Amino acid sequence: MNVMLVQTWMYLAVPMVMYACERLTRALRSSVRPVKILKVAVYPGNVLSLHLSKPQGFRYKSGQYIFVNCAAVSPFQWHPFSITSAPQDDYVSVHIRTLGDWTRELKNVFSKVCRPPTEGKSGLLRAEYDRDGAMSNPSFPKVLIDGPYGAPAQDYKQYDIVLLVGLGIGATPMISIIKDIINNMKRFEGDVESGNPGDASTSASSFRTRRAYFYWVTREQGSFEWFRGVMDEIAESDKKSVIELHNYCTSVYEDGDARSALIAMLQSLNHAKNGVDIVSGTRVKTHFARPNWRNVYKRIALNHREQRVGVFYCGAPVLTKELRDLAQDFSRKTNTKFEFHKENF
Repeated sequence: MNVMLVQTWMYLAVPMVMYACERLTRALRSSVRPVKILKVAVYPGNVLSLHLSKPQGFRYKSGQYIFVNCAAVSPFQWHPFSITSAPQDDYVSVHIRTLGDWTRELKNVFSKVCRPPTEGKSGLLRAEYDRDGAMSNPSFPKVLIDGPYGAPAQDYKQYDIVLLVGLGIGATPMISIIKDIINNMKRFEGDVESGNPGDASTSASSFRTRRAYFYWVTREQGSFEWFRGVMDEIAESDKKSVIELHNYCTSVYEDGDARSALIAMLQSLNHAKNGVDIVSGTRVKTHFARPNWRNVYKRIALNHREQRVGVFYCGAPVLTKELRDLAQDFSRKTNTKFEFHKENF
């Protein structure tokens, strides 16, 4: 009996020690990375956006993620979230969808310090830290971060051409990527305009991606509010059409439905007149129903013959098999090679 008890403890001791070491390491790493909450927003679709101060020496790549801890919710729980800011930004941001008890309570905690929308502003709960101290700052809960950690999407820089697919909140790592592409384009154009060919050639050689196709598929119309600013910035600044944006709202009537046709007509008229899409509220026109993924692959294969295309998908597993099978199919049947990468949650 005693022998069995000793053996049982031996089997339990190793994983318990490993778990304790992992928790201690994470706590120590977080303690040397103090972060300050700079901005909070609660978006439609139960999404909480946190803008955090960037710790000294904190470097990351687009597509990576961090673990977040909030003692006001639970002092021992850490949860992973994709980084939505770009590496060049002076802050770190995450967008968190409330899908469980911890995220729901986190949203409730931060909602309490948010102000109601002011007149003329969008109907979002917001709170912002005033760096100058001119206004009273809200009492934000303490947040710790651990990371960054690697993810499949960070390898997008290995490809000249990328197809980025985000399903719902799975758009988060892709947003960081397209922001990174835009920032690198601006840096390259700035080097060219300054008349410094050396800096321009360095910028061009260090950043490989020359064309990006981004497909965001979501059920809820309000989801487009999450990244409206990014969408509008790309539509404004991407003069060379490096990034092709496609928003799909699957909760609207299917293509071919008479009501869908009416919405599409009103949508086209408003976009032509005001440059704003009536569905998403951005400058990017929204499509209805689901993308025809075979046609998406076919068009990219025709546009980029004899090239490697990195396909990056983030979202629920429901799309994984279809996108992977199409990547393999078109790689066999055409001279364009599609390499598939996925991140499921």
